[in-house]
Amino acid sequence: PTLYVRKGDRLIVNVHNHGKYNVTIHWHGVKQPRNPWSDGPNYVTQCPIKPGANFSYEIIFSREEGTLWWHAHSDWSRATVHGPIIIYPEIGATYPFPKPHKQLHIVLGMTATSECCQNRTLKVLVNYGKSYLLRVINSVMNEEMFFAVAQHNLTVVGMDGAYIKPIETDYIMITPGQTMDILLTANMSPSHYYMAGRAYAGVVYDNTTTTAILKYIGNYTAPSTPSFPSNLPNYTDIDAVTNFTNRIRALASKDYLVNVPRKVDTRLYITVSLGSVPCVNDSCDGPNGSRLAASLNNMSFVDPAVDLLQAYYRKIRGIYKTNFPSVPLDFFNFTSDDLPDNVYTPLKATKVKVLEFNSSVEIVFQGTNIGAENHPMHLHGNSFYHVGSGFGNFDNETDPKGYNLVDPPELNTVGVPTNGWAAIRFRADNPGVWYMHCHLDRHSSWGMDTAFIVKNGATRLTSIRRPPRYLNPC
Repeated sequence: PTLYVRKGDRLIVNVHNHGKYNVTIHWHGVKQPRNPWSDGPNYVTQCPIKPGANFSYEIIFSREEGTLWWHAHSDWSRATVHGPIIIYPEIGATYPFPKPHKQLHIVLGMTATSECCQNRTLKVLVNYGKSYLLRVINSVMNEEMFFAVAQHNLTVVGMDGAYIKPIETDYIMITPGQTMDILLTANMSPSHYYMAGRAYAGVVYDNTTTTAILKYIGNYTAPSTPSFPSNLPNYTDIDAVTNFTNRIRALASKDYLVNVPRKVDTRLYITVSLGSVPCVNDSCDGPNGSRLAASLNNMSFVDPAVDLLQAYYRKIRGIYKTNFPSVPLDFFNFTSDDLPDNVYTPLKATKVKVLEFNSSVEIVFQGTNIGAENHPMHLHGNSFYHVGSGFGNFDNETDPKGYNLVDPPELNTVGVPTNGWAAIRFRADNPGVWYMHCHLDRHSSWGMDTAFIVKNGATRLTSIRRPPRYLNPC
């Protein structure tokens, strides 16, 4: 179901598991101030809801406004367990753009089988001359997506539950986990037009195109085949990705302020890599009988036996270590075509990073040529400012000089360019345990994850709330 709320609302959702598998639900992009108990990632902030059990989530909205989404956060079940979250302005407030005639949800996703959707192409009905707010969500498991509407221009006005300066464009690129609010005016000759999505991938897993039909209401002769967007980029078009993402800027108005930290207390430089770990008797299906693994700073995350939040809150020893490295263990030319052999095998461990309350944090994600792809990195419990990105190895002397500290977009998921880097800043003012991971599920399940423990502040109102009365057992 679609969840409809207003900015600042509080919502209780009771999830009953009638399925065959364990499940948890994550409210993607909702900051959940002081309330990590309802964030949702299994074995990070809760143990899973077992078949036949239930759990009540308390979802606390704060500054978010626009479009977010919810999805399962256990194994790969989010493939088909997800839905939109629509956050309207507070009562008495308005959008920072002309009010549209109608709002439409466009979810880019996947289905269990390709046969299921034959003759079921989505048709979006529009009236000539009217404007529409498309709330676009990329719920795809493992692919960034290009999206376009044939012969129609798009105006992107929001992203990840925050407003941005309007971008006039004829296509978008949206990573798994991201959401975008897009204005479309139905101002072309009444007819049928394809809305189309195509994967962007350095490594091709599916280069097919998914479509819906924009259908004008009225009397006219329908075409035998709808017009297709000729401007939809090719699946390898890295320039189209860069040209679009470099235009994204925060709205930065008096009603929507930018508060990017200028002084940094904690700096992290995190390499994003794929690799493999050895198996007994070379018995696995990866390269040379190994098992595929993914890592951050050469640490491949291992799910603990008890969720991290409960272990932290109840001071249970032996569940995790707090020495996640702030910099890579080994420095080399991360984006070179010729890499040393010893960098392909990560250390499997459950390591987290501890942050002081209200500290300002900068993370530079460094892509590597060990599985070079665009990695959408998602942070729970916080939004962050995307202050810079580029290709090649990050240079800590020259690259920060080009940071955008005036109107960087406020996001919850950022794409790290293929063989490049992305820099973010945020203030760690939300106490709790918060997951950070690649939103390509194959990478997350292989270990491209870690978590932050944000310490309590000095008062009750700057400390983690007490746990709910009932927590699902592990």
